[in-house]
Amino acid sequence: MHELSVCHGLLRQLTPLAAEHSGRLSRVVVRVGPLAGVEPALLASAFVVARQGTVADSAVLVIDHSPLRVRCRECGRESEATLNDLCCRHCGGHKTQLISGDELLLISVQFSKESEHV
Repeated sequence: MHELSVCHGLLRQLTPLAAEHSGRLSRVVVRVGPLAGVEPALLASAFVVARQGTVADSAVLVIDHSPLRVRCRECGRESEATLNDLCCRHCGGHKTQLISGDELLLISVQFSKESEHV
């Protein structure tokens, strides 16, 4: 499962940040779109494994699900879409541009001081 490598990569990036703030990670919030290529439930499970023995060993992963949205190139309006139907909900046009739903973003990180874990 590549979600585990995603979590390892995330923690590699956050470890120096935790050191900079003299703390440990207590909460990590990510935004995942339905076209991100990541299964949220597997990401949550992988995070529990990846955090062991790191500055995030007691951190909570919060997953914010982003909607799949498109902008119509025919009528110019935005609408929500579904995985198998990216047509405009307003005019029915099929010439749409994806504007959200493929992202995997780090939204926020919370730290706790080292002394709080002793």
